[in-house]
Amino acid sequence: MTAEYQVHGAVAVITLNNPPVNGLGLATRTAAVQGIQQALADEAVKVIVITGAGKAFSGGADIKEFNSPKALTEPSLHTLIATAEGSTKPVVAAIHTVCMGGGLELALGCHYRVALPGAQIALPEVKLGLLPGAGGTQRLPRVLGLEMALNMIVSGTPVASEKLAGTALFDQVFAADADLVQSAVAFAGTIADARPLPKVRDRKVDYPNHEAFLQFSRNTVKAMSGPFPAPLECVETVAASVTMKFEDGMKFERERFLHLIQTTESKALRHAFFAERVASKVPDVPADTPVRAIKQAAVIGAGTMGGGIAMNFLNAGIPVVMLETRQEALDKGIATIRKNYENTLKKGKLTQEKFDQRMALLSGTLAYEEIAQADIVVEAVFEEMSVKETVFRKLDEVMKPGAILATNTSTLDVDQIAAFTRRPQDVIGTHFFSPANVMKLLEIVRGAQTGKDVLATALALSKKLKKTGVVSGVCDGFIGNRMIEQYSRQAGFLLEEGALPEQVDKAAEKFGFAMGPFRMGDLAGNDIGWAIRKRRYVEKPEISYSKTADLLCEMGRFGQKTGAGWYDYKAGDRKAYPNEQVNAMIVQHSADIGVERRKISDQEIVERLVYSMVNEAARILEEGIALRASDIDMVYLTGYGFPLFRGGPMFYADTVGLPNVLAAINKYARGHHGEAWKPAPLLVKLVEEGKGFNN
Repeated sequence: MTAEYQVHGAVAVITLNNPPVNGLGLATRTAAVQGIQQALADEAVKVIVITGAGKAFSGGADIKEFNSPKALTEPSLHTLIATAEGSTKPVVAAIHTVCMGGGLELALGCHYRVALPGAQIALPEVKLGLLPGAGGTQRLPRVLGLEMALNMIVSGTPVASEKLAGTALFDQVFAADADLVQSAVAFAGTIADARPLPKVRDRKVDYPNHEAFLQFSRNTVKAMSGPFPAPLECVETVAASVTMKFEDGMKFERERFLHLIQTTESKALRHAFFAERVASKVPDVPADTPVRAIKQAAVIGAGTMGGGIAMNFLNAGIPVVMLETRQEALDKGIATIRKNYENTLKKGKLTQEKFDQRMALLSGTLAYEEIAQADIVVEAVFEEMSVKETVFRKLDEVMKPGAILATNTSTLDVDQIAAFTRRPQDVIGTHFFSPANVMKLLEIVRGAQTGKDVLATALALSKKLKKTGVVSGVCDGFIGNRMIEQYSRQAGFLLEEGALPEQVDKAAEKFGFAMGPFRMGDLAGNDIGWAIRKRRYVEKPEISYSKTADLLCEMGRFGQKTGAGWYDYKAGDRKAYPNEQVNAMIVQHSADIGVERRKISDQEIVERLVYSMVNEAARILEEGIALRASDIDMVYLTGYGFPLFRGGPMFYADTVGLPNVLAAINKYARGHHGEAWKPAPLLVKLVEEGKGFNN
């Protein structure tokens, strides 16, 4: 059963039991309703207590039922809440650990609520582009007051139960060491005969001059919610708790919920929510695959990337030894980490105690022998195969058996790197994204001989480091950089044909990218792309590139670090200022290659940037480099600033319609550098079959 029924004297206790968070799926709802009905039929039972097994009261709706008929099958969540509220015997919600979404809405439908301290109380539906759809927007203001309820619903942020102890949400908050069920049963005895039964719906929301407050809230939320409609809809439905009768407010809430669930923005957020959870699942690596203990880490290289990687381990409480070839470089790397933490300390986002703890976990060395006992070593040296070879041959020599040898390469062949060792099963790619201590994405590159336990360990480690781990096979650039190369190629061709960097960037940013391709190049360093292209010219001479980026680098304009790239930068100012000399170089280059410049629309810019990535992603899927389309979306949402409200490149392509994507690709194949637009066979196949990437 997914809800257990027991009787303690005159008290029936219904325990929701649907791990991990007692999601209110159909089976659980059914069992809970049956439990209430059983208690009502038993004359010996005077009070009903509803609680949750394990580590939650209830986390809300069962996410596995989203978008399925089960979500609406009776008894629905509304029916369960109505059954509790309509009970002729008192119903007490006994809350602990997690009480969120539909779980909180169920508790609000009960006559009484008791809790342990530390329980996380939230209505987080806004984070999925929705609003609470089972009475949350109407009942929460009735127990917390308009302002506090509105803040919780619009932000979706959890609040600890003890902070709400003085409100009408809780009738009692027990001591931290109390036995919840025993305490709830004892409380039940005190209210067994109380009549009439208190119902949250009967309370009034009293807020003087609510019109002014609600208008202020609308203005504030509108300014902050960007392209997402849900936060403003939350304000309107909460407003109904003041301006409408309860039943009318409930109807209005349902209407707005059903509207939001159909919006592309909500679908995109829900897609991302599911995609993040499925990314860690690898078909041939079962959930019970043993993982290796990671109690100590080492990082080779104390530069920007090495320092950022080290900080991830330090933040997770894992000791790190950083290795460098020169004392000066090592000292600089450690000083940078200290400065980063000091800045966080000054902002009040880190305590002195945590600062001291993290710095105490960090040490440095110039000798490989001193990292020999690390459980994992991450190499973050220069992106050159000969340099990687030197490092991995040395690691093979000194590292203890069973140590994981990880490379932070962003494009190089992990299998070739593994071949420099006598233990290829221990070698894996861990591609962190810069700044490594901030960016959520960790591309985990599985080599041909990478052990399943090593892959399982890397996935588990990604969670410990608070990263989104996405598995990629071995190819040039893996998932993210292989796609971004096509994006960058199109950005270059757009310059040759008539656009300037500022127009391309503005079009990309208007679409929702955090940064356009040229500002991104300046941030990353244009010399990095230049080095990769030089390698491509030798290894893959058949691939064409615009020469504009090479010409820019020949001018010594490597980006923000030199104060000059596609744009000019001023000290202490990250704003990009267009440079006339660069624009003149671009126009001259068009003339030199005989291309007549033309006016290019923003729509064409966006289509070429995005569809070139989608086309390459289809090849990545077909080759098995990515396990699923949603993994590609996660790479782009967490590592490349793709707009969240569009759900990632593959979800966006599905939204636009793959026939429309293919038609655009075929059109661009007839234009300048049309050879870059050969449609991926998988894309053609899906269009023929009337399917999408994600369905």
